[in-house]
This record gives sequence, C-alpha cells and structure tokens, in this order.
Amino acid sequence: MEALQQAALGRQGGAINDWLSSNNLAGQSRLAENLKVSDGWDTAVETVLGEHLQAVCVDGIDAIASLTEQLKKGSITLLDGASAGVQRDSGVAETLASKVDGNQAASLLAGVYVAADLPLALSMRDKLEAHESVVTPEGLWLGTNWLRVAKDSDAQAGVLSRQQELETINEQVAELEQRVEALDTDITAGREALKTAEIQREQLQRDLRDVSKKHAELRSELSGKQVQVEQLSVRRERINSDITDNREQFQAEQEGLGEARMILQDSIEAMELDANERERLMAVRDESRGKLDQARQSARHDKDSAHQLAMRYQSLRAQLDSMNQNIDRTRSQVQQLEERRATLKEGIEGADDPVEELKMELETQLESRLEVEEELTAERTKVSEFEHALRQAEQGRSSVEQRAQLVRSDLEGQRVNVQGLHVSRRALEEQLIETQFDLENVLANLPEEATEKAWREELDTIGRKVSRLGNINMAAIDDYKSQSERKVYLDAQNDDLMQALQTLENAIAKIDKETRQRFKDTFDNVNTSLQELFPKVFGGGTAYLEMTGDDLLDTGIAIMARPPGKRNSTIHLLSGGEKALTAIALVFSIFRLNPAPFCMLDEVDAPLDDANVGRYARLVKEMSKSVQFIYITHNKIAMEMADQLLGVTMHEPGVSRLVTVDVDEAADLAAL
Repeated sequence: MEALQQAALGRQGGAINDWLSSNNLAGQSRLAENLKVSDGWDTAVETVLGEHLQAVCVDGIDAIASLTEQLKKGSITLLDGASAGVQRDSGVAETLASKVDGNQAASLLAGVYVAADLPLALSMRDKLEAHESVVTPEGLWLGTNWLRVAKDSDAQAGVLSRQQELETINEQVAELEQRVEALDTDITAGREALKTAEIQREQLQRDLRDVSKKHAELRSELSGKQVQVEQLSVRRERINSDITDNREQFQAEQEGLGEARMILQDSIEAMELDANERERLMAVRDESRGKLDQARQSARHDKDSAHQLAMRYQSLRAQLDSMNQNIDRTRSQVQQLEERRATLKEGIEGADDPVEELKMELETQLESRLEVEEELTAERTKVSEFEHALRQAEQGRSSVEQRAQLVRSDLEGQRVNVQGLHVSRRALEEQLIETQFDLENVLANLPEEATEKAWREELDTIGRKVSRLGNINMAAIDDYKSQSERKVYLDAQNDDLMQALQTLENAIAKIDKETRQRFKDTFDNVNTSLQELFPKVFGGGTAYLEMTGDDLLDTGIAIMARPPGKRNSTIHLLSGGEKALTAIALVFSIFRLNPAPFCMLDEVDAPLDDANVGRYARLVKEMSKSVQFIYITHNKIAMEMADQLLGVTMHEPGVSRLVTVDVDEAADLAAL
C-alpha cells in the first residue's frame, strides 16, 4: 500500500523528485496527505482535484517560482497553503470544500457544489454559472454544458482512502510497538527469573552430589541383593518361558478357531448361494430329465453289455490264472524230474554195471516227461486262445466306453444349451416386464414373415444409428451460463493478480536497484580502505578488490594482492604470513566501514616474523582509537603494544590463576 501510495503521490524518482531534492523540497508534504475528507466523498474530491492531489505544499510561492527555471522536464504543481483562502458559501447549495477539513484545497475546489445523486445534480445545472460545477459522491462531475466521469482504473485512484487507511495502520503499528515494549519488559523479567532458576539449579547440583555419595553406599548393599535377584530372575525367566509357550499355543488355537469360524461363515454363505442355485438348477434338471432318461436307457443297455463283457473277462481271467498255476506246477515237476535224471545219470556213469531197473525207470520217466510236455503244449494253446478272447473282450469294452463317453458329452452339451435357453428366456421376460408388454399379445401380433435373424440385423442397425447420435446434454445452456459467470470471475481475479504482480515486480526492481547501489558503495569504500591499509601492513605493495561478474547481485569478489618485490596474480600464490597480513588488512578495512564495539584476534601473529609483527602491532594500535581489541598472543612484540595484560599461570599443579598487569603502571613503577 505504501508503494502504491508513493507511486500515486509521484514520489518514485524522476526529474521532478530530483529537482525537489536539489531545492530541499523533497520532504514537503503532498496535498493528498493533508486532506481529511468526509465519509463517502473521497471519489468526488479525487475526481475534481485529479493530478492536483500530487501538489507539493510549500510556504510561499514567490521565493520558489524563480527556481522552476532549473526544471528542464516534467510538470509539477506547487500549492501555498498559507494563502489558499477560504471558500464562501454562495447560498445556492453546499460546496465540496465544506466536505474537506483544512483550507489548502479551497482555491482548487472553488465553485464546486455537491449533490446527493445524479438527478439532483442535473436539476442544479441550470442554476450554475459558467465557472461553477456540481459533483456527486460517485464521482460524476457536471458543468453547464459538460460532464466528466472517472472510475478507478489506475494507481492514482483511491489516494485519499488509501491515505486514511495507511494512517489507521500506522496507529495500529504504534499500538503494537507499545505492546512489543511491554513484551520486552516481560522478557527481561523472565531472564531475571531464569538467573534465579540457574542459582537454584546449582544448589540442586550440590544436593545431587550429596545424593550420589549416598547412592555409592547403597550400591554396595545392592550388589549383595543382586545375586538373589539373579536367582529369582532365572526362575522367573523359566516361568515366563512356560507362560509364553502356553500363550503361543493358546494364540495358535485361537487363530485356528478364528479361521474355522471364518470358513464356517463362508460355507454358510456359500450354502445359501448354492441353495438358490440349486433351486434354479432343479428347474433345469426337471426340464432335461426326459432327454436324460432316454440317454440313461441307452447308457444302461451299453452298461449291461459292458458288464457281461466284464463277467466274461473275469471268467477268462480266472481260467487263465488256473492254467498259469498248472503250468507253474508242471514246471516244478519237470524241474524235479530233471534233477532226478541228473542224479540217475551220475549214478549210471558211476556204476560199472548199470541196473536194468534203472533203465526201465528212466524210460518210464522219459515217457512221463513227453506226456507232460504234450499236456503243457495243449495248455499253452488254451492259454493263447484265452488271451485272444480276452483281447477281443477288452476291445469290445473300449468301444462301449467310447460310445458311453460320446453319450455323456452329448448329454452335457444338451444341458448347456438348455441352460443358455433358460437364461435367454429369463432375460427376454425381464425385458418384456420392463417395457410393459404381454408375451401373448406380442406373439399374436407378430408378423408371419418375421425371422429372428432379420429382426436382429435391424436392431443392430438401429443401435449403430443411436450410437452415432451421441449423448444429448439437456443442461448445456445452464452449464454455459455458469461457465460464463466463472470466466468473468476468473478474468477479474486474473486482472487483480496481474496488477499485484506488476506492483511486486516494481518493488523487486526498486529493491534490486537499492541493493546494487548499496553494494557498489560498500565495495568502493572497502576497496579504498584496503588500498590504504595494505601498504602500511607490508611496508609497500598494492592490493585491491576485483569483481568476478557483471551483475552486482550475484557477482563474486577476488582479492588481488602484490606485496613489495612480488608480482603475484592472485592471493593463492602468497605465503602463509602474507595471507594472514592480507586478511588483516581486509578485516580492518571492513571495520573502518562499519566499526564494531570490540574485535577479538586469536593468535593472528603466529605465522609472522618480527618485522611483520611490528607492522601488525602498529596497525592495531592505530585502529584501537575507534575499536577495542582483545587478542591472544605469545609474541613479546605484540605484548608490548597492549595497555592491559591478562595472563594465566599455574604455581601449583592443577590450580590456575589469572594475573592482570597494567602496562603503564608497571612502567611507572619500573621508572621509580
């Protein structure tokens, strides 16, 4: 607001303000700052006065008129408040000057009357003279043959109301500053209370040390009881372990019970769903039962055939097992006979005179063997026949199972078709109910040439046409009105934001300008001081500061130091002592610009030799006229420079003492 007010009053630079500053008139108030307008008449006064609100109030115009020849550019209004005069009441109507406190603007408001509204102003126009006019609170200004309308459209509007608001804010600021002072007093009291609390804390710390001693005594007693506590802890851990195991087992059982309950609940819900589904499927089952009975009869016939084949297969399997047993038994007999024959052959070979009976027995056994082999061959033939019959029975059973599987597949397909037909039927019934049509009437009125394919194609065609039309928004007009109102509102908000942005950019530009100027002045002052102090520190040479960038807001600074006898291009090429002296010169240059109450130097002279320490001491001595220096050093030359010496000694091991020496008094005592 202050920035807008300064812009409205013409205080933002330019040739006019330079001329006012050069003639010591920059501090004079503007007319708008001295006016007190009655409520509701701010716009009227601003309309009439216009640019005269920026008029500079002076004491006498005669002495200043001759100075206007120095003004080469711009326009300015000077107002002599002492000789402004007083507006007389002509008796025709109330004048605008009566709405303003003070007589500085009386001459500018001469001949201007006020009217409550536009009709009244129009009625007063016939009574006005050529130099007179009338104005309304809304800012409508009328003359005998002219009319002026002014609206708030730039930064000049609202100057008087903004001035009153600024005065109100300044009063609030003064009240807040008084409150801040009261709060500062409370802070001071709080700090004193804090000091008292710190004293109490020290007392409590002493009490704590006493308690610590008692604690050490109790610790010895505690160690004796810790053994008992450890034993109890072991027992407690054992008990806790048992309790934990029991709790885990109980928790597991609870989780299992919870899962079982959830499964039970899910099962109950599934059961309810299955009951509904079962009722629906039972209806489907009843309808399909007729076809299923026929399929079952066919399947039963096939099953009987398969059963007979299975019975025959079992019979043949039993005969085959019996023959296999006979074959095994015959094989065992043959094996025994073979062993017997081998035994007899060994006996015959071992005997010199074979016995005739043995030969006969051998022949008998051979004949028996031949008979057994023939019987075995016959049995093998039967087994082959049985296996052939079994394979044929297996083939018959496989064909029967294949036919049964085909019947099952056909039956399942019929079930699916029936279920799909039922679903389609229900959907059609629901559509008929929703559209409030009767099925019998629809079937009665159905054309004879109607086919499902033709009507479905026509339905698809109509659906595509409807989809191409798109959705119809019946509320489009209301939406357009609401969006238009929102656009107007957003445009107004955008205009306000752009105005605020412009004001902010102007403020930023002003801050940047002032920052650049202050930085440039500070840089020049520090650079000048550095160029003066550097030769004093080094006994010659030159040093200066150099900017590394073009923009003053983000530029860096480089120190160019050249001690006597060197031509260094940067400070990084200096030795440690030279860097320290350069830093001292820079710090002291900054101290010259903005002196601090005191400065502390911690062993700055450590890397310096005696000659440089002497220069450093003389520079500190010179600067001590405006700044108090406190420095730490071990150098005797630097100690001789000081007025007061404070040293720390240790006469006894572990005990430090502070020794203070006034150098001037010590010198006087030494002279005596």
